Amino acid sequence: MLQALMYALFGLLVVTSAALVLLILLHKGKGGGLSSMFGGGVSSNLSGSSVAEKNLDRITVIVGVFWIVGIVGFGILLRHIMGS
Repeated sequence: MLQALMYALFGLLVVTSAALVLLILLHKGKGGGLSSMFGGGVSSNLSGSSVAEKNLDRITVIVGVFWIVGIVGFGILLRHIMGS
């Protein structure tokens, strides 16, 4: 039973980690980074924040919460297995 739960949590961590990487890379740059320091931040931001960007933010936060829950659950499970 514990081994199945450990595999499920590990699978959740793998899927959410890959999803977080992809979701973060999909975000639009906000400027102020290395690209703007070397002249890449010349474009103006006329459109503001779109609905797609807001939904992407929400999805990223939700996946991040699942990732954190998976990390904490995996840690508790490992502590339980190592303690017994």
